[in-house]
Amino acid sequence: MVFLGAPSAMNTALALRQGIWPKAVSGWPMCGIPDVLYVDHGSDFTSHHLAQTAMDLHFEITYSTIARPQGRGKIERFFGTLNTELLAELPGHLSPGNRAPEPVLTLPELDDAVGRFITGTYHRRTHSEINSTPNRAWIADGWLPRLPASIEELNLLLLTIPRPRIVHRDGVHFLGLRYLSPLLAAYVGEQVIIRYDPRDITEIRIFHKGRYLCKAGDPTHETSTLTLKEIQSARAARRRELRSQINEHIAVVAEYLPDALPHESGATRIHGLNPRSFPHCGSMRRTTDGRHKLCCHEGTSQIHRVCRRCAPPTHDRHLFWSGRNRQDPLRQALRELE
Repeated sequence: MVFLGAPSAMNTALALRQGIWPKAVSGWPMCGIPDVLYVDHGSDFTSHHLAQTAMDLHFEITYSTIARPQGRGKIERFFGTLNTELLAELPGHLSPGNRAPEPVLTLPELDDAVGRFITGTYHRRTHSEINSTPNRAWIADGWLPRLPASIEELNLLLLTIPRPRIVHRDGVHFLGLRYLSPLLAAYVGEQVIIRYDPRDITEIRIFHKGRYLCKAGDPTHETSTLTLKEIQSARAARRRELRSQINEHIAVVAEYLPDALPHESGATRIHGLNPRSFPHCGSMRRTTDGRHKLCCHEGTSQIHRVCRRCAPPTHDRHLFWSGRNRQDPLRQALRELE
């Protein structure tokens, strides 16, 4: 199976799917769940997706030693065989020192050429290390490999990613989408495990306490397909748009209120305001709760006291932050005055 672009956990899962499930092509008897998967330290092999897949299919992942390519010799040798014996003979091959030719083969055609080379040449010739052909070596002992019960089960374990979610009254929320199913009504407020296919996230499978519950779909995309990459690209574009709007607003503030921004070069965030720029503002101050901790979220910028020359308002509203519960002393004080 041939892929374009950077390696990814999904491409690794698709390659495992092809290797595990029996092939309909003659001359390719290799199949089954491996006992050990030997990989390097690429991000696609260290992903949570692959680790979860290894747990579900009960195989071990062994990582090669860093900076020791000798441990990957058999893998690199096979790649070298493909480069010299197959790819160099295909139309459109880029030779060293020559200009890049126009693309000739499509991706399915290249994938088909690799498959024919493996089944027609590589599996049929004797290898010096095993003194036999790969086909004869595979069937020599007559053993049966471990296989999943069905291709649907294999697809569920390999091509879907599990995530915990809470069932709400309006369905299950994930990546800004809302998934609905009539069977979810009895599980409102409970945690479930969803499994989604990154190639189409308009539908998810829902599990409750290890038991398959139902399929749920997003009603806004019933007749379309939406990939995880499209969602991530749309979110990134939206973040860039909002960041651009914020920068424009900061530029307007800097133009009309130059004292409101810090004078350090390269500053892009408003850390505080100059009190002299706002003579009619009330007093602002930062308070602490009973544990003498600042009453704000961790990481927020410092709130400066502004307009010290003005008298404070009648009621100072102090908001506490204590865990997940917000307390408002102003509301309690107003009730006492009633």
